[in-house]
Parts: sequence; structure tokens; C-alpha cells
Amino acid sequence: MHDFALHPRLAADTVEITRLPLCRVLLMNDANYPWLILVPQRPQLRELFELSADEQTQFMRESSQVARMMSRTFNADKINIAALGNVVPQLHIHHIARYTHDPAWPAPVWGRLPCVPYGEDQIRSRMERVRQALACPSENGITSTLL
Repeated sequence: MHDFALHPRLAADTVEITRLPLCRVLLMNDANYPWLILVPQRPQLRELFELSADEQTQFMRESSQVARMMSRTFNADKINIAALGNVVPQLHIHHIARYTHDPAWPAPVWGRLPCVPYGEDQIRSRMERVRQALACPSENGITSTLL
């Protein structure tokens, strides 16, 4: 993990909330949607299949934990989970809470609305809400490392 570095675009567009055993949990700085990004803390990854079998299992645990937390915390109608990597090649997986009444529904969120950055108080509040929700013991025993 010593060679791991977050891609500059991810660093510019997100705020780190916490770290799970495998992934960093980032908040996308776009108030249009509750939007988290998981980034496995391994250098030079582009695809999920590049993780070892054990790391793939761990990733699925962490992704499921984050998706479950988002569904409950944000009362989402659907959680979109996607790994595109067309702009940022570093492996990162989007977890986006969606609602049947959101302005992009039912289409994907990319390119639908201009990004609306959080205000200082909003981002602090969102980060704390997610940290608290992830810090609660989960069904699969994954806990985060609060920053």
C-alpha cells in the first residue's frame, strides 16, 4: 500500500471521509446526489479483476456495506454502483443514491446536471453523517478507520 496514490482528479473532485480495510471512502463534491466513491488502496489498478481473489471478496463486502448504509441513511429508491474509468483510469467505484424524483431519473447521473459543490457546513454535515453510519457495527463486521 506504500505506493498507493490517489489520482489527482479524484483528489480534486472528492473529500476523503474514512478508510475501510481495503478502500478509501470518498465523498463526491456534488450536492445533487448522495455520492460516494470507493477506491481500493492498491497501486496501479485499473480493473476489479486485477485485485486478488481475497481482495475481490473484501471489496464486495465493503461495497455492500457502503450501499446498504447509503440506502438506509439516505432513504434511497435505488443505489447505482458503477466503475467506468474512462476519464480517471485509477480503479474507483461510484455508489450513488438515486430517487425516482431526482432530476436525472431514470437516466445515469453523468452529464445530466452541472455539479453543485457542497457549502462548507453542508460538506461537514454530510461527512459526519456518513462517518457515523459507517462506524456502526455492520452485519459483516467491517469497520472504518475514522480520519
